[in-house]
Amino acid sequence: MQSLLQSFVLVAASEMGDKTQLLAFSLAARYRRPVPVLLGILVATVLNHALAASLGSVAGSWVSPELLRWILGGLFIAFALWTLKPDSADQGGSDSRFGPFLTTAMLFFLAEMGDKTQLATVALGARFSSVAWVTVGTTLGMMLSDGLAVFAGERLAERLPMQWIRRGAAFLFFLSGLAVFFGGH
Repeated sequence: MQSLLQSFVLVAASEMGDKTQLLAFSLAARYRRPVPVLLGILVATVLNHALAASLGSVAGSWVSPELLRWILGGLFIAFALWTLKPDSADQGGSDSRFGPFLTTAMLFFLAEMGDKTQLATVALGARFSSVAWVTVGTTLGMMLSDGLAVFAGERLAERLPMQWIRRGAAFLFFLSGLAVFFGGH
């Protein structure tokens, strides 16, 4: 039970203000469909954190930290550009052939690669030797933090012009990309 509680608290606190929380906010504002976005986050987080908790030490040897830094920085700059693109989602439609669930799951899974919450999950899995409880705890922590962002994004989309939300989110994604390029994750 200690592994569940410590995993939950550590990841919930780490995710506050994190770039993946920004991604959750942006996707909720873009799609205005919180349930598919939350389910996409849940699926991506369970898969990502189960992988991290069980295979983290091996996965670290596949890609050098330097290459991973460039990939992640590039992804967040790409997210910034993607966020600026006006589309039918600004009127509550869908901008992707994959829809909100699959788009969220794919983007979230990729964004979590090498993120501090994924690395925390690797460390927690090693510390507690309990893949299941660590995965449950870290997933619950992510869902709490990102759930807040999803509902805030949907509410703001109802009250503010989508152009302002897009520009603000793009700016934050751009800053996140620069932070990864110049300061690590």
